[in-house]
Amino acid sequence: MTVLLIILFAAFMLVGMPIGYALVLSGTAAILLLGDIPSTVVLLKIFQPMQSFPLLAIPFFILSGALLMSGRLGQQLIAFAAALVGRFRGGLGQVNVFGSALFGGVSGSAVADASALGAMLIPWMRREGYPPALAAAITASSSIIAVLIPPSIPLILYAAVSNASIAQLFLAGLLPGAMLTIGLMVSCWLIGRARDLPVVRIEGGAKAVAKTALVAAPAISLPLMIVVLLRFGIATPTEVSVIAVAYALIIRFAFYRDLNGTGLLANIIATLATTGVVMLVIAASNLIGFILTVENIPAMLADWALNTLKKPWLVILMMNLVMLFVGMFLDLPAAILLLGPLFVALAGAIGLDLIQLGVMMTINLAIGLFTPPVGTTLFIASAISRESVGAVAREMWPFYLVAITLLGLVAFVPAFTIHF
Repeated sequence: MTVLLIILFAAFMLVGMPIGYALVLSGTAAILLLGDIPSTVVLLKIFQPMQSFPLLAIPFFILSGALLMSGRLGQQLIAFAAALVGRFRGGLGQVNVFGSALFGGVSGSAVADASALGAMLIPWMRREGYPPALAAAITASSSIIAVLIPPSIPLILYAAVSNASIAQLFLAGLLPGAMLTIGLMVSCWLIGRARDLPVVRIEGGAKAVAKTALVAAPAISLPLMIVVLLRFGIATPTEVSVIAVAYALIIRFAFYRDLNGTGLLANIIATLATTGVVMLVIAASNLIGFILTVENIPAMLADWALNTLKKPWLVILMMNLVMLFVGMFLDLPAAILLLGPLFVALAGAIGLDLIQLGVMMTINLAIGLFTPPVGTTLFIASAISRESVGAVAREMWPFYLVAITLLGLVAFVPAFTIHF
């Protein structure tokens, strides 16, 4: 059944079918054609994930991000980033990276980050003399910071398939997220020095930094609020997501005063569309996961890895190589939902902490977002910059180096995924 499932899924993907439909149709066909499992199981397994209370956090976090990223907030965050780091060599590149960290703490989505920041910063960087391909490369690579900083949607999805704590995953992603931010900013500084890229001239010095920080503070404080509420058990992840929406509404209506009924409705509609895509993939992946479990694939994979590779570090290396390869072809949410059950079983066999695995998997698959041939943020940044994907990819090597180094540290040094 598993062989038939893989063949059908590959065929559907080759003809350009959306991944959610490809998963549903391939899983359903595999069950119906072989006839070993009652057909009613298909509907049961598709709708079963919808009963999960923790998954309600996904639409609420998406809505809070949509509310906070629209309107004046994006401009205020970029103004703060420019005032803080723009004065250094390669400053706009560093503004791009630091802006991604700020936006990531609001949106939890690398794709939303690349779209919003790219539209603002790539034209600005081009006007200031940055090569458009370099501007796009910085945007595409730095946008993955969003998947490590709360409220990370991929980490919530991993928690759903592994039963790991969302609060611990959010906490564990903070240090790698900070390290990735610093590493990419240092790369931009070195590139800026080597190419003599311009700095951003901001009037006012420290006063400008303080003023922009004050205006941007309500949005910047959201990730901190999420971590505190979860870490001290004040609220569950789903309750925190609802609080985040209420917080976003208060900020937009009372603080920035730039949200009206039309804007609110547009954000709700966009949230429904995004949630529908994510939930379809979750439902379909649950069906695929059921088939793999019936076929005993996770246990067989664990036995093969232990008997063939023997050493835990070789098993971890193999897991990383597989995830890097899969991440080049599948979207991050789908890849997490498909690989999660397999690698959770494998992690248990070698004693790898599930929280460490979750952060490692997220970084791995996020690298695929800015890697050809199907890198989502790579294509978004390339389209905004009007440069070819190949030209943008050629500018990526310093950022790949930073991301792969971070991945190695997270994979083989447990201390880099701090959790309690």
